[in-house]
Formats: sequence, structure tokens, C-alpha cells
Amino acid sequence: MPEPRVVVFAYSDVGHACLEYLLSKGVHVAGCWTHTDAPGETLWFPSVRALAEAHGIPVHLDADLMRSDAIAALAPDLLLSFYYRALLPPGVLALPRLGAFNMHGSLLPAYRGRAPVNWAVLRGETRTGATLHVMTPRADAGDIVDQEAVPIGPDDTAAAVQARVRDAAVVVLARQLPALLQGTAPRRPQDAARATTFGRRRPADGAFDWTAPAARIHDLVRAVTHPWPGATTRLGAHPAYIWRTRVTGESTAGAAPGTLQWRDSVLRVACGDGQWLEILRAQLDGDIERDGDDLARRLEPLTSHSA
Repeated sequence: MPEPRVVVFAYSDVGHACLEYLLSKGVHVAGCWTHTDAPGETLWFPSVRALAEAHGIPVHLDADLMRSDAIAALAPDLLLSFYYRALLPPGVLALPRLGAFNMHGSLLPAYRGRAPVNWAVLRGETRTGATLHVMTPRADAGDIVDQEAVPIGPDDTAAAVQARVRDAAVVVLARQLPALLQGTAPRRPQDAARATTFGRRRPADGAFDWTAPAARIHDLVRAVTHPWPGATTRLGAHPAYIWRTRVTGESTAGAAPGTLQWRDSVLRVACGDGQWLEILRAQLDGDIERDGDDLARRLEPLTSHSA
């Protein structure tokens, strides 16, 4: 039997890493669908388009997937989706004899939907992972083929966790590729009762005020720090981006939320749960990023020098 013809839908770091793995194993990738990079978006990941074109693979950008003629013309035996941003319609899912499968950046059925790593960090999870599942018309709801878990430390940024998820995705793909190509990939239904779904995050979703608990603010900061747009608030009267923080566990002794304290070269802000949150890296609007001590010097006399 001829080797299976695989059509790939891919974007971002997971898309690039998984496509690269397929090519390293000599898989016949007959075509690649990907996205045009959005204007103004921070491109922290390598280009799927460039990788495919370097290997002579036909590339389709921002295609209307409801018109499946171009996909059908490739006579795909297998469809694989890796962080592609659009749902594949039923007519496309029905094309390949070996099935259609997607790689998702969580341990399904938890964190279905968009930005799963950012949401997991923001909500203080201690682990997440990558899941290969059967594609259905409903997002991230198909039978699970395989999963690989990764840890989330209390100070890990979403970028650090995303790198682990990317590597976990390749591990899962490597483990299941022979079965995918033979049409024998295992399947187990998701437990719908345990499913959670989250939506797309936008820059405005990074806004917060200091009445929130310190740990919740810390989780937001590390979920949206570089390469994402960052957490936004006010330091005194100044609009500011908060890029890195540390939970101190120390009592503010009644200081009002938003109170700034600068002592022993440490800048801290009082939070709504009565704890100080240390500012390790931040940026006043229109200024460069600074560490907490340097920033405090610019904020004087707003900062107090004692508790």
C-alpha cells in the first residue's frame, strides 16, 4: 500500500515542532494549511509557513475551509491539526480514511478552547499537558488518543509552561505516529462532566486592581507576561505594566490595597487580602522596563520607606 498522504493544519510553536517532527520521520506531507501572521502580534514562535515551503510542501494561507475542494484534491489519508486557529468543518473531517486528529495544549477534558496554557497558569494549576484527540465539529470534544502531562511551578510563566507543552506534544505525536499512519490509534471518550471551556484572551483581560488577593494577581502576571501583552494596573497615579512579581506571604498590617512600600531595595504593593506583593519587574506607561528598586526611585515620594 502506498504511504499515507498527510495534510497538516498548523500554526504557532506546537504547529512548527510537530510539523518538523513529521518531516524528520519522512512522513508524506501533501499540503499544509496555516495562517498569515497577524499585524502587531508578537511573533515568539517559528514560522510554519517557512518550514513547509523549505521542504517544498504546498502552503495555503487563511483558506476558506468551508470550500474543501483544495483539500479534497490532495486525497488525504490522514488530517493532523496542531494549534490551527480554526475549526475544520464536517466536510473536511470526513475526507481522510485514517481520520482527523488535533493536538490541544491541555489535559482534556479540562481547558477546552483558546489559550489553554495561559488560562491554566492564571488559575493557579499545578500541571497541564498536551492531548491528541479525534477531531469533531465541536472544539476539543473528540475521543482522546494520548496525553502527556507537564508541571506548572508556582512562579512559572506561561511562556515556560508553553515550551513544556510544545515538547510534550512532540512526545505524544512520536508515541502515536505509527498507529496514526496505520489507522489503529487508540480512542477513549472524554468525560463531558469534567469538561471546562475557556475563551480567547485579549490585552484588556490583563487589567487588574490591587483589591484582588496577592496570589491571584501573581498568577495573572505570570500568565500574561512576555511574550503576551502583560498585566496592567496603576502604581500610584501612574498607568503601569507589571511583568514579574513574587508573593511574599507577609502581612500589610492594614495598609490599604495599592499602597506602595519601598524598603531594603524591595518594592511591594499592598493587596486586597492583606498581603504584600513584591514587584520584581514593571514598566510605567511610556517608560522602559525597570526592576523594583529602580522603579521605586522614580515613584518617590509615592513610596514609603517603612511598613
